[in-house]
Amino acid sequence: MVARLIVVLLIFLSLEVGIILILFPWINIGIFAEWGDNYILALVSEKIGIPSLRNFVSSGWVRGAVTGLGILNILLAFWEIFHFQESVEMLEGKKQNEK
Repeated sequence: MVARLIVVLLIFLSLEVGIILILFPWINIGIFAEWGDNYILALVSEKIGIPSLRNFVSSGWVRGAVTGLGILNILLAFWEIFHFQESVEMLEGKKQNEK
């Protein structure tokens, strides 16, 4: 029972992180600033002395890479859905039949 719950939570976590990583670099949410124009990024780039870090993070290449990680998380969630029983058996320690 616990193994099933762990796999279900992993699926939901992968879906949630995937959706956030796909959408967050491209949309402007009211309380959050735009992807490349936020306070934490400005503070970090000032503290480490690399002002061009903001330009790099706000580039389309980095946004695309983050979106690609989101797609990878979504694919991982679907893989876990299709192999649900195998994942549960692995977590429970049951031996799988050799093919």
